[in-house]
Amino acid sequence: MTTETLEFQAEARQLLQLMVHSIYSHKEVFLRELISNASDALDKRRLAGLKDESLKAADDLHIAIEVDKEARTLTVRDNGIGMSREDVVGLIGTIARSGTAEMLRRLKENKESAELIGQFGVGFYSVFMVAEKVTLLTRKAGEDEGVRWESDGGGTYTIETVEDAPEGTAVTVHLRPADEEDALHDYTDDQKIREVVKRYSDFISFPIRMGEETLNSMKALWARPRSDVKDEEYREFYRHITHDWADPLEIIPMRAEGTFEYEALLFIPSRAPRDLFQRDARHGVQLYVKRVFIMDDSRELLPDHLRFVKGVVDAADLSLNVSREILQQDRHIQLIRRRLAKKVLSTIKDLMTNDAEKYRTFWREFGAAVKEGLLDGSENHKAILDIASFASTAGDEPTTLADYVSRMKDGQNKIYYVTGESRAQIENSPHIEALKAKDYEVLLLTDPVDDIWVDTVHEYDGKEFQSVTRGESDVSAEEEVSEEDTEAYKAVLGWLNDTLDDVKDVRLTTRLTSSPACLVSDNDGMTPALEKVYKAMGQGFPPVKRILELNPQHPLVSGLRSAYEKRADDPDLTDMAELLYGTALLAEGGDLADPARFATLLADRLSRTI
Repeated sequence: MTTETLEFQAEARQLLQLMVHSIYSHKEVFLRELISNASDALDKRRLAGLKDESLKAADDLHIAIEVDKEARTLTVRDNGIGMSREDVVGLIGTIARSGTAEMLRRLKENKESAELIGQFGVGFYSVFMVAEKVTLLTRKAGEDEGVRWESDGGGTYTIETVEDAPEGTAVTVHLRPADEEDALHDYTDDQKIREVVKRYSDFISFPIRMGEETLNSMKALWARPRSDVKDEEYREFYRHITHDWADPLEIIPMRAEGTFEYEALLFIPSRAPRDLFQRDARHGVQLYVKRVFIMDDSRELLPDHLRFVKGVVDAADLSLNVSREILQQDRHIQLIRRRLAKKVLSTIKDLMTNDAEKYRTFWREFGAAVKEGLLDGSENHKAILDIASFASTAGDEPTTLADYVSRMKDGQNKIYYVTGESRAQIENSPHIEALKAKDYEVLLLTDPVDDIWVDTVHEYDGKEFQSVTRGESDVSAEEEVSEEDTEAYKAVLGWLNDTLDDVKDVRLTTRLTSSPACLVSDNDGMTPALEKVYKAMGQGFPPVKRILELNPQHPLVSGLRSAYEKRADDPDLTDMAELLYGTALLAEGGDLADPARFATLLADRLSRTI
């Protein structure tokens, strides 16, 4: 038959040039694209057979990979729907999709972006990253004549009609020599082919064969009802996708049907990864489209605070070739994201109710990360607060907010909390002495994120969160400082305000019962713990002055007042004021500006008592 030479469309020529001269490190995706195209052709043949009996395929729909090491060719063959001459010209010779210019720009800029290859329906072109020449032989089901197409990736291709082509499509890639420095592997190597198929196409629903060997498992566990899958199968799959040899803590299968269909199989690990709190921490959900692997580390499928969740999402209605940028804007992906997050959180709540030991393990490993979800404007704040638990002064075991609220005293309308680096440091904080004396429960918050979210989420179940290190004590109105103490201490408080440069104000308080003094922030001021968090994040702030509160009933404070009334000019009193401030700072776990000076003053004062 006569061979006809045609020119590629202008955009196709540009794309071909990028592929021929490609420096992308993921050249192996060409095989993914060829297998995906073959799988689509098999799906179409199966569907066509349901509509037209004459197009019904043989029972053995499959994909075959054939290698000729001497000729350095690799062929991907299917017995699917096939293509007519018009199909070949339209699908391969022309890029009919909009946005081609934008795609080309991004391909030029992003040398590592395997997911961009074929994003606009032109995945076939990726074959020219590895090919010196490509030959395509195809015959459409129900037609008598086939078509042979061939190109070396230049500006033209040849096409001819052939009589003896089998139904389906065979793409033969005449491979370039292997070049490891250019990330061009030897794709005539059987082991390399197995590796690529396993990575990208293991769950294609049709068998992928190389000789007598079937390369893919075809076991899409997420597509099977949970009742049909053994737990050990789930655990093996979890180990396969995570390389974590510990069993998952919980398994979460999901299926959505209707206008937008997807299936998901998620796992909650039993231990936190080492990079959980690193900025470049990897997300654990892989994206598949129609059982074809698209990308791992899919940040678009779950919010950051659930980045530890592992698993697979298989969307039926997405393009096989989507980029992260497209995923960020896709309304279907946004819907999946919301539903997955909601399901994960509800699963954790079920663990809290039905399996306390698993819940404690989960919260110990991942609670700090989950609370990061309280820092954004998501709709899951209430769900996160419902599953959160915190140490408290009520006992050794953590408590939920719901349980805290159920134990609140009559007339109590605030949830009291204190933040710090550890429970040991803060559970005997002077700030909570009066609250403990009155048997008020106080939450002991020790994760760095706690200092931030309590400023974002102001209440739970109608009860306002109140830091015991901010503002004035409000345990009860009857505990206000007496008028007698206010008058008696007026002079010494004024002197202390003038003497202590590091404090914003000095005042009396009723929040203390056994300690002489404590430091507090304004209602809207930054706490020391929060200041440390921001400094650790590289955000510097000028020193924040705080308020020194004194217990008028403590002998040290009353003695300082008496001494000041008798000898206001005594320089030793200035040292005593400095010691009083330093003691309050140490009591809350703070850092002294000049520890050596504090130690000298303390030693001098103690020596006088011997």
